[in-house]
Amino acid sequence: MQIQNAWCAIRHHLLSTNQCTPLKTLKSIHASMLRSHLDLNLFLSTHLISKYALLNSMNYAFAIFSSSNQTPDVFLWNVLIRGFADNGQPDRAISLYHQMRAVGVSPDNFTFPFVFKACANLRDVEEGEKIHADAAEFGYEFDIFVGNSAVSMYGKCGRFETAREVFDKMPERNVVSWSVMIAAYVESGCFEDAMGLFWRMLEERIRPNRVTILNLIPCVCRKNEADEIYRIVVENGLDSDICIRNALMGMYAKCRRVDIARIFFDGIPEKDLVSWSSMIEAYVQADLPIEGLELFKQMKLKRVRPDYVTGLSVVRVCSNLASLRQAKFAHGFIIRSLFNHKVVIETALVDLYVKCGSLEYARRVFDSMRERNLVSWSTMISGYGMHGRGKVALELFDWMKGSMDPDHITFVSLLSACSHAGLIAEGWQCFNSMIRDFHIMPRTEHYACMVDLLGRAGQLNEAREFIENMPIKPDAGVWGALLGACRIHSNVKLAELAAKSLFELDPENSGRYVLLSNIYMFSGKREEADKVWGLMKRRGVKKTAGHTVIEVKNKVYTFLVGDRSNPQTDLIYEELDRLMERIREEGYVPNTNFVLHDVEDEMKEKMLYVHSEKLAIVFGLLNSGPGSTIRIKKNLRVCGDCHTATKFISKVTGREIVVRDAHRFHHFNGGMCSCGDYW
Repeated sequence: MQIQNAWCAIRHHLLSTNQCTPLKTLKSIHASMLRSHLDLNLFLSTHLISKYALLNSMNYAFAIFSSSNQTPDVFLWNVLIRGFADNGQPDRAISLYHQMRAVGVSPDNFTFPFVFKACANLRDVEEGEKIHADAAEFGYEFDIFVGNSAVSMYGKCGRFETAREVFDKMPERNVVSWSVMIAAYVESGCFEDAMGLFWRMLEERIRPNRVTILNLIPCVCRKNEADEIYRIVVENGLDSDICIRNALMGMYAKCRRVDIARIFFDGIPEKDLVSWSSMIEAYVQADLPIEGLELFKQMKLKRVRPDYVTGLSVVRVCSNLASLRQAKFAHGFIIRSLFNHKVVIETALVDLYVKCGSLEYARRVFDSMRERNLVSWSTMISGYGMHGRGKVALELFDWMKGSMDPDHITFVSLLSACSHAGLIAEGWQCFNSMIRDFHIMPRTEHYACMVDLLGRAGQLNEAREFIENMPIKPDAGVWGALLGACRIHSNVKLAELAAKSLFELDPENSGRYVLLSNIYMFSGKREEADKVWGLMKRRGVKKTAGHTVIEVKNKVYTFLVGDRSNPQTDLIYEELDRLMERIREEGYVPNTNFVLHDVEDEMKEKMLYVHSEKLAIVFGLLNSGPGSTIRIKKNLRVCGDCHTATKFISKVTGREIVVRDAHRFHHFNGGMCSCGDYW
């Protein structure tokens, strides 16, 4: 009677306990059963196994399953297979499926989706094909749930044609089927196929649900498409869904409409963490770091607890600002937050300090890491390369090889470091070692680095032969490296060759046109330069406006060429005149080749004086203490004349000036630059 009462009490407890039961409570129930000497019949085994599986405690679940004297039915096998598939043990899920088949238990239409998921997680398409054949053998080939999971599995394994074949053969397709196929295309980067399938879905009068929209949004990169998707969202009553609104924010940010993204953000009455993180990331993508940092501060005032994703966005915001003070703020915030994913966060901090011009702080974080992955090593190596410390990058690479093998990303960082430092022999050794010692086949990025390495060193013919002998088709990166080298060495003929390919491969990149025009101008070919500008105009390509950013006393200031918007404008220009006179006395000679307008030489010199880099530096000199370092950030490549002038300014003022441009860092001190004029 006592045992019967205990059985009834435990049965009641199991049935009434929901999936949120703490593991400790479930273990207590299990222990009570054992103490009462209750036989674990099929009913009790099923419920215990199910509860343990829901709590991700698969070892306990499997132990009960293995020790049961009862013959498990297909439901119980499915519970175990699903548990292993959902909890990061896909190989055990597949093994259990084969064990089930071996003991004569037939799978049902719930079994196959779980096993397909396991195959997808392992990217084991061969095993997936065998399971698919089993599904057909047992008559479930055209079951809608089995079909959907098969489509998903093939898509995640990169077999998109097979996924589409399964999809097209399905006699019944509800909205889930379409969403799964769209997701398969999106995950593979086949955005046009995904969009085409979505429009076909609408033509067949199948209404999208939230999953369909969430799967599709990453495809959208044009404003007209974004507006159309938003219209469909509203028509289907999905615009109040906070997940959809968060995704729409990201969609419009990607389409460079951060203003619309902010409207969506402001319209969410109860913002969750994803809402705040999405809007901060939108500002990161739009290169509006000040707005992103301000929003993060508002988020903290609202007492919304950030996660590591938010932390990464804040790091990227500070990276865009290139402010060492803000980098230290982000570092302190991350330490206080005690985030998980420490390797990811610490690697992001290394990258942050690199981009804020402090290799010292970057190396401190790197050296303090208890665990490093390939990205960590590559980031630090790349950092040394960006700052012109190529030999240190090579030393770090040698140290890295003692703990792990490099990958293709590591070699991009390494070859780039060799290029920036002019280490030609070392660059060739790295390139050959990549193939010979690590069996890594070069990609276009590696070839581009080698072209850049040869071209910067003046070996333009060798660079051209290298391109001609490439086993793969050169892309815009390769030709862009050659064009950049032609600018350094004023080689018009090769520049025209490179530009011809670039105008086909990368027709909307204004920098390519400007670079070719500059090469023509430096070579005295004004008519040809004008033709390039005419081509830009006909194609609707607009030149990116140059600007320079500086942070002074916790405030960020932006300067354009000839800028007069700063409150200290009169003082800036007075000091600029005095400074330019001082450096002329030291030997500075303006390089009027960097003025592309057809005006008198005297006017060209005045135009050079008001470049944004010089204005920002003077502003920094006026508003910072003696001996302090001045840090500026240029959105384009630093002007050649400004580079020369800054060397002289560092000499006459005794200040260190750190300049971050679109390609690398320049540390000016005592009339010298860290790049050694090799840039």
